[in-house]
Amino acid sequence: MAVFEMNHPLIQHKLSYLRNKNTDTKSFRENLNEIASLMTYEAGKTLELKEIDTETPIQKTKTKVLASQVSIVPILRAGLGMVEGIVNLIPTARVGHIGVYRNEETLEPVYYYCKLPQGIEKGKVFLVDPMLATGGSANYAIDYLKEKGCKDIQFLCIIAAPEGIKKVEEKHPDVDIYVACVDEGLNEKSYIYPGLGDAGDRIFGTK
Repeated sequence: MAVFEMNHPLIQHKLSYLRNKNTDTKSFRENLNEIASLMTYEAGKTLELKEIDTETPIQKTKTKVLASQVSIVPILRAGLGMVEGIVNLIPTARVGHIGVYRNEETLEPVYYYCKLPQGIEKGKVFLVDPMLATGGSANYAIDYLKEKGCKDIQFLCIIAAPEGIKKVEEKHPDVDIYVACVDEGLNEKSYIYPGLGDAGDRIFGTK
Protein backbone atom coordinates (compact mmCIF):
# COMPACT_ATOMS: atom_id res chain seq x y z
CA MET A 1 0.00 0.00 0.00
CA ALA A 2 1.12 3.54 -0.74
CA VAL A 3 -0.15 6.91 0.44
CA PHE A 4 0.13 9.68 -2.15
CA GLU A 5 -0.22 13.16 -0.65
CA MET A 6 -0.87 15.76 -3.34
CA ASN A 7 1.38 18.76 -2.84
CA HIS A 8 0.53 20.31 -6.21
CA PRO A 9 0.22 24.11 -5.88
CA LEU A 10 -3.21 24.19 -7.58
CA ILE A 11 -4.60 21.57 -5.20
CA GLN A 12 -3.23 23.35 -2.14
CA HIS A 13 -4.59 26.69 -3.39
CA LYS A 14 -8.09 25.28 -3.87
CA LEU A 15 -7.93 23.42 -0.57
CA SER A 16 -7.54 26.74 1.23
CA TYR A 17 -11.04 27.69 -0.03
CA LEU A 18 -12.48 24.44 1.34
CA ARG A 19 -10.97 25.10 4.76
CA ASN A 20 -12.28 28.68 4.96
CA LYS A 21 -15.47 28.71 7.04
CA ASN A 22 -16.76 31.68 5.01
CA THR A 23 -16.66 29.89 1.64
CA ASP A 24 -20.21 29.59 0.32
CA THR A 25 -21.82 26.35 -0.87
CA LYS A 26 -21.36 27.08 -4.58
CA SER A 27 -17.64 27.82 -4.24
CA PHE A 28 -17.14 24.86 -1.93
CA ARG A 29 -18.69 22.46 -4.45
CA GLU A 30 -16.72 23.91 -7.36
CA ASN A 31 -13.36 23.75 -5.61
CA LEU A 32 -14.06 20.26 -4.29
CA ASN A 33 -14.78 18.98 -7.80
CA GLU A 34 -11.75 20.72 -9.24
CA ILE A 35 -9.52 19.09 -6.62
CA ALA A 36 -11.12 15.71 -7.38
CA SER A 37 -10.28 16.19 -11.07
CA LEU A 38 -6.67 17.06 -10.33
CA MET A 39 -6.35 14.04 -8.02
CA THR A 40 -7.86 11.77 -10.68
CA TYR A 41 -5.20 12.90 -13.13
CA GLU A 42 -2.56 11.61 -10.72
CA ALA A 43 -4.41 8.44 -9.65
CA GLY A 44 -5.19 7.75 -13.31
CA LYS A 45 -1.54 7.02 -14.00
CA THR A 46 -2.22 3.47 -12.83
CA LEU A 47 -4.90 2.86 -15.49
CA GLU A 48 -3.98 0.26 -18.09
CA LEU A 49 -4.16 0.91 -21.83
CA LYS A 50 -4.69 -1.19 -24.93
CA GLU A 51 -3.97 -0.48 -28.58
CA ILE A 52 -6.69 -0.12 -31.19
CA ASP A 53 -6.70 0.62 -34.91
CA THR A 54 -7.62 4.21 -35.71
CA GLU A 55 -7.87 6.04 -39.01
CA THR A 56 -6.69 9.64 -38.85
CA PRO A 57 -7.39 12.14 -41.64
CA ILE A 58 -3.94 11.16 -42.97
CA GLN A 59 -3.56 7.41 -42.47
CA LYS A 60 -4.33 4.35 -40.36
CA THR A 61 -2.42 4.10 -37.10
CA LYS A 62 -2.41 2.56 -33.64
CA THR A 63 -3.84 4.55 -30.74
CA LYS A 64 -4.33 3.77 -27.06
CA VAL A 65 -7.54 3.64 -25.04
CA LEU A 66 -8.42 2.48 -21.53
CA ALA A 67 -8.16 -1.29 -21.29
CA SER A 68 -10.85 -1.83 -18.68
CA GLN A 69 -13.99 -0.25 -17.28
CA VAL A 70 -13.59 2.35 -14.53
CA SER A 71 -16.15 2.62 -11.75
CA ILE A 72 -16.52 5.46 -9.25
CA VAL A 73 -18.04 4.58 -5.89
CA PRO A 74 -18.75 7.52 -3.58
CA ILE A 75 -19.40 6.86 0.08
CA LEU A 76 -22.70 8.63 0.70
CA ARG A 77 -23.41 11.32 1.13
CA ALA A 78 -20.30 13.52 1.02
CA GLY A 79 -18.57 11.35 -1.59
CA LEU A 80 -21.15 12.54 -4.13
CA GLY A 81 -19.41 15.90 -4.09
CA MET A 82 -16.34 14.42 -5.82
CA VAL A 83 -18.08 12.45 -8.57
CA GLU A 84 -18.58 15.21 -11.13
CA GLY A 85 -14.92 16.17 -11.03
CA ILE A 86 -13.86 12.59 -11.75
CA VAL A 87 -16.48 11.98 -14.45
CA ASN A 88 -15.27 15.14 -16.22
CA LEU A 89 -11.96 13.35 -16.81
CA ILE A 90 -13.37 9.84 -17.29
CA PRO A 91 -16.80 10.34 -18.91
CA THR A 92 -17.19 6.60 -19.58
CA ALA A 93 -16.92 5.78 -15.89
CA ARG A 94 -19.88 4.12 -14.21
CA VAL A 95 -21.03 5.23 -10.78
CA GLY A 96 -22.08 3.07 -7.85
CA HIS A 97 -23.06 4.16 -4.34
CA ILE A 98 -22.33 2.89 -0.84
CA GLY A 99 -24.27 4.42 2.03
CA VAL A 100 -22.37 4.39 5.33
CA TYR A 101 -22.52 6.86 8.18
CA ARG A 102 -20.69 7.12 11.47
CA ASN A 103 -22.62 6.58 14.68
CA GLU A 104 -21.61 9.65 16.67
CA GLU A 105 -21.83 7.76 20.00
CA THR A 106 -19.99 4.54 19.14
CA LEU A 107 -17.98 6.00 16.20
CA GLU A 108 -18.72 2.74 14.36
CA PRO A 109 -19.85 2.69 10.70
CA VAL A 110 -23.55 2.07 10.03
CA TYR A 111 -24.53 0.65 6.61
CA TYR A 112 -27.79 1.73 4.98
CA TYR A 113 -27.54 1.43 1.17
CA CYS A 114 -25.56 -0.03 -1.73
CA LYS A 115 -25.97 -0.12 -5.50
CA LEU A 116 -23.02 -1.11 -7.67
CA PRO A 117 -22.55 -1.32 -11.46
CA GLN A 118 -22.83 -4.82 -12.90
CA GLY A 119 -19.41 -6.38 -13.43
CA ILE A 120 -17.66 -3.82 -11.22
CA GLU A 121 -15.22 -6.50 -10.10
CA LYS A 122 -13.66 -6.68 -13.57
CA GLY A 123 -12.20 -3.17 -13.64
CA LYS A 124 -10.67 -0.33 -11.67
CA VAL A 125 -12.63 1.12 -8.74
CA PHE A 126 -12.13 4.63 -7.39
CA LEU A 127 -13.69 4.70 -3.92
CA VAL A 128 -14.18 8.35 -2.95
CA ASP A 129 -14.98 10.29 0.21
CA PRO A 130 -13.77 13.81 1.08
CA MET A 131 -12.82 12.81 4.64
CA LEU A 132 -10.78 9.93 6.04
CA ALA A 133 -11.13 10.40 9.80
CA THR A 134 -11.28 7.24 11.93
CA GLY A 135 -11.13 4.92 8.93
CA GLY A 136 -14.29 3.06 9.91
CA SER A 137 -16.44 3.98 6.90
CA ALA A 138 -13.57 3.54 4.44
CA ASN A 139 -12.73 0.08 5.78
CA TYR A 140 -16.38 -0.96 5.70
CA ALA A 141 -16.76 0.19 2.09
CA ILE A 142 -13.55 -1.55 1.01
CA ASP A 143 -14.68 -4.74 2.78
CA TYR A 144 -17.97 -4.57 0.88
CA LEU A 145 -16.29 -4.03 -2.49
CA LYS A 146 -13.91 -6.93 -1.89
CA GLU A 147 -16.84 -9.18 -0.93
CA LYS A 148 -18.25 -8.36 -4.39
CA GLY A 149 -14.99 -9.50 -5.99
CA CYS A 150 -13.28 -6.14 -6.55
CA LYS A 151 -9.49 -6.44 -6.54
CA ASP A 152 -8.27 -3.16 -8.04
CA ILE A 153 -9.37 -0.46 -5.59
CA GLN A 154 -7.96 3.00 -4.97
CA PHE A 155 -9.24 5.34 -2.27
CA LEU A 156 -9.39 9.08 -3.01
CA CYS A 157 -10.04 11.63 -0.27
CA ILE A 158 -9.48 15.34 0.22
CA ILE A 159 -8.15 15.36 3.77
CA ALA A 160 -7.16 12.54 6.09
CA ALA A 161 -6.11 12.04 9.69
CA PRO A 162 -3.03 9.89 10.37
CA GLU A 163 -5.22 7.67 12.55
CA GLY A 164 -7.56 6.88 9.66
CA ILE A 165 -4.72 6.21 7.26
CA LYS A 166 -3.18 3.79 9.75
CA LYS A 167 -6.43 1.83 10.13
CA VAL A 168 -6.88 1.45 6.37
CA GLU A 169 -3.22 0.50 5.96
CA GLU A 170 -3.51 -2.19 8.61
CA LYS A 171 -6.68 -3.77 7.23
CA HIS A 172 -6.22 -3.18 3.49
CA PRO A 173 -2.51 -2.97 2.65
CA ASP A 174 -3.31 -3.53 -1.04
CA VAL A 175 -5.39 -0.33 -1.40
CA ASP A 176 -3.51 2.85 -2.31
CA ILE A 177 -4.69 6.14 -0.79
CA TYR A 178 -4.62 9.43 -2.70
CA VAL A 179 -5.14 12.45 -0.45
CA ALA A 180 -4.89 16.20 -1.00
CA CYS A 181 -3.54 16.78 2.51
CA VAL A 182 -2.81 14.73 5.62
CA ASP A 183 -3.99 16.84 8.57
CA GLU A 184 -2.71 16.90 12.14
CA GLY A 185 -5.09 14.38 13.68
CA LEU A 186 -8.46 13.77 15.35
CA ASN A 187 -9.89 15.85 18.19
CA GLU A 188 -11.82 14.52 21.20
CA LYS A 189 -14.94 14.09 19.02
CA SER A 190 -12.94 12.24 16.33
CA TYR A 191 -13.24 15.14 13.89
CA ILE A 192 -10.25 15.91 11.69
CA TYR A 193 -8.32 19.05 12.68
CA PRO A 194 -7.67 21.63 11.38
CA GLY A 195 -10.08 20.05 8.88
CA LEU A 196 -12.76 21.80 6.87
CA GLY A 197 -15.90 21.09 8.89
CA ASP A 198 -18.62 18.65 7.89
CA ALA A 199 -18.04 18.10 4.17
CA GLY A 200 -21.58 16.81 3.56
CA ASP A 201 -23.21 19.83 5.16
CA ARG A 202 -20.96 22.21 3.26
CA ILE A 203 -21.53 20.46 -0.10
CA PHE A 204 -25.31 20.37 0.22
CA GLY A 205 -25.86 23.52 2.27
CA THR A 206 -27.63 21.65 5.07
CA LYS A 207 -26.07 23.60 7.90
